[in-house]
Amino acid sequence: MDPIIYLFFILALSIFLGFALISKVPALLHTPLMSEANAISGIILIGALIAAGIKADDTLTVILGVSSVALATFNVVGGYLVTERMLKMFKKKDHKS
Repeated sequence: MDPIIYLFFILALSIFLGFALISKVPALLHTPLMSEANAISGIILIGALIAAGIKADDTLTVILGVSSVALATFNVVGGYLVTERMLKMFKKKDHKS
């Protein structure tokens, strides 16, 4: 069998497992888990930068490297924005009388 089929199977399995696990997490734990996910995404971004610069003479490698860097950056920035929004939900509101 082609290795691409195995990669697509792993991708589909990880999407299913990720959805199943995240849907069972209580709301109070989402913020700490999101912070951990942001740290992991930062590591992925560094790995994507390294992978993009290793062999930059092939067009497919450049396209995959740039897209992986863009998606990892989008994931990190989006994760921090969502975390900040969730933390604002837990702050006490000042009521001036």
